[in-house]
Amino acid sequence: MALTLLQSPATVNLSQSPMVYAISSSTDLANPGFTYVCNLFIWSGVESASGSYEYQLIKYPNEAFTGIFEVSRIVNSTMTDFLESNQSNVKFVKADLFYQYLSGSNNVYVTSSAHTITSTTKALDGYAIFQEPIGQEVYEKSQFWPLMTDGPATQSCFTTNTGVAGVFVGDSGYGVQPNKIVYTTNLGISTNYTLSATSGSTSTQIRTYPIGPSETGFPVSTIGMEWFTVQAYYNTTPLGSKIKYEIACEQKYPNVRIKWKNRFGQFDFLNFNMISRNSFNTEKRTYEPQLGTWNSKTLSYEAYQSAVRNYITDSKLGISVNSWFLPESFNEILKQLLVSDEIYWVYDEANDDVRPLTVVTSNVVFKTGVVDHLIQYQIDFNYGQGYKLII
Repeated sequence: MALTLLQSPATVNLSQSPMVYAISSSTDLANPGFTYVCNLFIWSGVESASGSYEYQLIKYPNEAFTGIFEVSRIVNSTMTDFLESNQSNVKFVKADLFYQYLSGSNNVYVTSSAHTITSTTKALDGYAIFQEPIGQEVYEKSQFWPLMTDGPATQSCFTTNTGVAGVFVGDSGYGVQPNKIVYTTNLGISTNYTLSATSGSTSTQIRTYPIGPSETGFPVSTIGMEWFTVQAYYNTTPLGSKIKYEIACEQKYPNVRIKWKNRFGQFDFLNFNMISRNSFNTEKRTYEPQLGTWNSKTLSYEAYQSAVRNYITDSKLGISVNSWFLPESFNEILKQLLVSDEIYWVYDEANDDVRPLTVVTSNVVFKTGVVDHLIQYQIDFNYGQGYKLII
């Protein structure tokens, strides 16, 4: 009854992309009704509290006599929290794999005594991109990992900006977890931002660190600061590449600061500090009501009665924003903005007020620095809330 585990998810997985368990048996394949079974466990909380399995998946062998279970859609369907309310939206996942077949005159299922129980893996609310291999470890997907972003290496901000970004402090497969973020400035100042250790709970796998100079807890004085860098460290060992934030001069146009959930399930930020325009669109449908005093002795109507009335009136609030001239290195995170399912306008930074948005723009030409050097982008959004409060 030998079972072989041929494929399993990475130590940390992006749950919107394939998470695969593949198993094969060297015996009993010729028995009638032979099927592979996957009992799938998905849970939050502490890693040791898996409880009973949530789902049971059954498959016949494929042409290679293997059972392949792709479970990402099931796992991702359990990750319903908004990033704005849960910055450590992580699930623990494991599988109990075995097979069964029909036996005897009554065709009763016989379950194999051999089971393969996989190790526990972690799922983040994110996605891989082509051409990243299925099962690739997450720390191989970004040069900045454990900082949970694709960069770029040089960005800009204003001294008035707020905002926090995510850093993964759980075990990501290579056995080194960051315990601090090191901030370095043009003034030669180097300051540590301590990351508390993970306790093995899903709520502690991801920590946040400030990337806006006006964010509470930002560890460096902005007086005389022209730029600062952030980099994850374990004691004296740097982890991943650093990101540099250059302090920009605010433009004459009101700044629109946008944040969105990136492919690692954490926020990226960008200031659209050129001209922006707000729009207000309404949608109406009408009907023709019956006029007059039909319940009276005689028929009459009032001068204020209308022969055409609205029965649906809705509205869409929109905003069109323009970036400053950006280098080609911003192309990747702009793509992630266009496909993100959670986007906010940081409307009032001082009061931490955000307004939900959805992207209207469906086509952007991503130019290259060889031809265009610096590129300006316009992106249109709709508010996630209309003018009328309707529940």
